[in-house]
This record gives sequence, structure tokens and C-alpha cells, in this order.
Amino acid sequence: MGTLNELLTVARRQLNVRECPPDSNNVRYNTWYWGREVSGSGYPWCVAFVQWCFDQAGAPLPCRTGSCSALLRWYRANQPERVAQDPMPGDIVIYRFGHTGIVESASGSDVTAIEGNTSPGQGGSQDNGGMVCRKNRADKYIIGAVRPAFDREQEEKPMTGKEIYDALQAYLDAQRVPAGVQEEYRQAVEAGITDGKNPCRLVPRWQAAIMAKRAAEKGK
Repeated sequence: MGTLNELLTVARRQLNVRECPPDSNNVRYNTWYWGREVSGSGYPWCVAFVQWCFDQAGAPLPCRTGSCSALLRWYRANQPERVAQDPMPGDIVIYRFGHTGIVESASGSDVTAIEGNTSPGQGGSQDNGGMVCRKNRADKYIIGAVRPAFDREQEEKPMTGKEIYDALQAYLDAQRVPAGVQEEYRQAVEAGITDGKNPCRLVPRWQAAIMAKRAAEKGK
């Protein structure tokens, strides 16, 4: 099953893709959805884009439709627990003006989504613009969101400071003292400046200060 990161990566890679020729609805997502190349006003593709992204990410949607309203109705009837009012990344957001996209981020009353068949900026058609764009829209335009089932648990989480420190120390533990200074290091161990354990580990300032103090005392 696909992950959130995979889904958003797939969607982001489609940014700026355009139908060709303009105003034709001839685009890869429609070709995939219909199983053949299509064109004409009867083939809007914002939902086909969403369907394609989920399929490419390994999380195909259980409802195969090219209609925003039909998609929302299906989930309300068959998986109501997956219909949400507060969109979050990975959700399919449904707009009042018959359009949809994949939520990339949500903040306050706005969402940022990657949408197919729209226009960049505020100009042009927002629901039939012929291009994949990143759009920021106010929640007043949202009638609902669908939260499809895919693996959100295996997402890569930011490491804590301790986890970063432990990982770095584990890496350094596997390193060796450079050949050119091994004899000096042996002498430092014999002089009691260091205990000789984990020679490549990071040294906190307090420990470095103690080692410098020991070295100074040995030199008296």
C-alpha cells in the first residue's frame, strides 16, 4: 500500500503538465483513465488526475469515477468514516465549483492542493484550465474531503535530537583512529589523558576540558 510521501511525490512531479493541444482535455491522466486517447469537452480531468496519482502511488481508489460529486457520494454511502470536514495532507478535497485536488498542506482556514485541469494564479478557468497547478484556496469553497485508506503509519518522521545524536555516535563508533596518529593516541591513553574507549566519538566541551587539564598536569 502506498504512503503519504509517495502520493505527494507523484502529484508534485506532475506540476505544470498541460493538456495538448490547449482546450482539448487530451492529457495522460485521461488516456490512463479511459484506456485510450480522448479529447473534447466531455472529458474534464481533475478527478482523473486524482485517480491517476493514487494509482501511481500504489493506493488506487475503490471508487472509479471521473465525477467529483459521484466520488463524494460514493464515500458518503460506502465509507462515511472517510469523509472529513477538516482536510489534511493526502485528502481529496472537493470544491463547490465542481473541482477537486489532492491536499498538500492545510493551515487555518486555507488549504494548498495539487490540482489537475486548473489555471495558475487567479486568472483563467479554475475548474477547466488545462494544467496541473498548486493552488491555495479558502475553506469557504470546500464542501468536503475524502480521506482514502493508505499507509500513513510508515511515514518518515523527523528524528529527535537524541535520535540524531545516537545515530551519529553509532556511526562514529564504527570508525578507526587515522593511521598517522595512532601512535600519539596510544601514548595519550598510556598517559591517562583518555581511557581509549570509543576513540572516534564526539567529545562534549566539558570532557575536552578535563582531557586538556589532564594533559597539562602530565606536562608539569
